[in-house]
Amino acid sequence: MGLTVMTLKAFTMPKWGIEMVEGTVAEWMVREGEPFARGTVLALIETDKITNEVEAEADGCFVRLTARQGDTLPVGALLAVLGKPGTPATEVNAFVASFRPVDASMPGAEHAADTQLSPPPSAPAELAAPSPAPAIPEGIAISPVARAAAKAVGFDVEPLTGSGRKGRITAQDVDLALLEHRSSALKGPIDLPGQEAAFASPLARRLAVMHDIDLSRVDGTGMRGRIRKDDVVALVGPPVPKPAAFAPISTAGPGSVDVQPMSAIRRTIATRLTEAKQTIPHFYLRRRVRMDRLLALRAAQGKPGSINDYIVRATALALRIVPECNIQVHGADIHRFASADIALAVATSRGLMTPILVRADALDVPAIAKASAQLAERARDGKMAPHEYQGGSFTISNLGMFGVDQFDAIINPPQGAILAVGAVRTEPIVDNGALRMLDMVHLSMSCDHRAIDGADGARFLDALARIIEAADQL
Repeated sequence: MGLTVMTLKAFTMPKWGIEMVEGTVAEWMVREGEPFARGTVLALIETDKITNEVEAEADGCFVRLTARQGDTLPVGALLAVLGKPGTPATEVNAFVASFRPVDASMPGAEHAADTQLSPPPSAPAELAAPSPAPAIPEGIAISPVARAAAKAVGFDVEPLTGSGRKGRITAQDVDLALLEHRSSALKGPIDLPGQEAAFASPLARRLAVMHDIDLSRVDGTGMRGRIRKDDVVALVGPPVPKPAAFAPISTAGPGSVDVQPMSAIRRTIATRLTEAKQTIPHFYLRRRVRMDRLLALRAAQGKPGSINDYIVRATALALRIVPECNIQVHGADIHRFASADIALAVATSRGLMTPILVRADALDVPAIAKASAQLAERARDGKMAPHEYQGGSFTISNLGMFGVDQFDAIINPPQGAILAVGAVRTEPIVDNGALRMLDMVHLSMSCDHRAIDGADGARFLDALARIIEAADQL
């Protein structure tokens, strides 16, 4: 984003990668009205995968911060206005009101903030010379849309109690407050006399007219008291059956429950995993594998990597032997990969991340250990680039370090399989006719049955087990 401030310019939500459609302002690092220098970190923007630092490419100053911390906005949305310190508020207000986000789906949209934005020639006269209206204090918590709507009609928002996060005044709060000053402009074949002031859905209004019901006497059960269809139907016939609801959970008292909204990353993870579990036909293969020779080799080599690094190496070699499992599924197409690009499940404070270890089959254990550590650190810091977490042909999830013996993992689409690794335990096993106590690990492989047959999954798990148990290729 270009930040050379000659006139007023827009600082907009950036676009990182073709899959990004929105971002969250995690934190502003500069204050409104304070000049900053080139290279200053202006804001932290959180996407569904990472948190990125946005740096100033030139000296500048934010004369208005239109987005607040925690706001989730689409790509191209206005976040702040760049200008000279001391720019009159009327000019900034006119600029904000006239701003129109570019189409983020068009090529080059991510660079939209590089262009100078100015009010269109046909801007209403009141933008150039705003009519006297109650000033909205800069410190009041109000969304940009609500601010513009209130200023457009000269409405005083100070008496309002915001319904948004932390008492923020939303556009709907302003809309509700203005209802009594508006005249209805409903369209349709049915005239709705006497119903203009009611806060009701269009269908509820029409039902009220058909059954001669005065909406001013109806208590709405919708969000913020909106009258819904069911509220009107309940007065003219049998109540609409509703699904049974869970009983409210009683708490010890106020403040005993800490409610935290999901981050953008966690919401995306939840959506993707729900879709994966509902749309992908999972089947599971499980096997107990000897680890004594691998552990002995690791000790003899001076422990150049963790146990997981050795398993990654063994998995990459097994994918060479059974390439039918080294795939992605895209609708009716199966993409087969020439290299084993293994995604590593990493737990972070933002949720589960899966950085990609590219061409793992071409790396030895020390190289895998070094690359994995770097990827894990970048994932936990939220500083991965899109190419570092998008794609991959296979995923490994290891919970053994937490003492988990065995578990089944959900496939990470569009990949076709995921390997779940448990803890190494000493267990009894029959070895050459004798009962011995050996170090063992439980492996569970989840496969997409649309693309991987049971026999292919079994061949892969067998190849992996042989590589780990022999340990001569590691």
